[in-house]
Amino acid sequence: MQLVVGRIGRAHGIKGEVTVEVRTDEPELRLGPGAVLATDPASTGPLTIESGRVHSGRLMLRFAGVRDRTAAEALRNTLLIAEVDPEELPEDEDEFYDHQLMDLDVVTVDGTEVGRITEISHLPSQDLFIVERPDGSEVMIPFVEEIVTEIDLEEQKAVIDPPPGLIDDRAEIASSREDSVEEESA
Repeated sequence: MQLVVGRIGRAHGIKGEVTVEVRTDEPELRLGPGAVLATDPASTGPLTIESGRVHSGRLMLRFAGVRDRTAAEALRNTLLIAEVDPEELPEDEDEFYDHQLMDLDVVTVDGTEVGRITEISHLPSQDLFIVERPDGSEVMIPFVEEIVTEIDLEEQKAVIDPPPGLIDDRAEIASSREDSVEEESA
């Protein structure tokens, strides 16, 4: 099975190095020297990682055969894809690969059916489950410990404890302007 593990950013310097937006929780395993990665678009790869380093909090990679800035810049926005055994699990038991989470049923802690995970969106601050509801609408669920309380791969379900308003229209209003106006006139 193929997993996207990074996206090539801009060229860095003049010797073929590029910045990489990491899209894996295991960069040392997937993006280490000697790793051979497929690419999207396929015409730019496969790419073999020659060396890597972290500079100012960003991963910098150099690929075999890419020796100058022009060649590095030609790789910009290329997705890096690793071949992974479908049975392989992340080292940390609280981590999951996207393919493990896709199509899980989503239920609330009281057992109410919410829908099914159809997509996982990886954002800079957190990941989001895109959940298709039985009526065909979609709801976005932040994949954070406070909301997603349990992932049960054997039962094929994700249990959530959503705050008011996340999956329904019944948001609790902590304070309102009308309440404060009434207090002032009293």
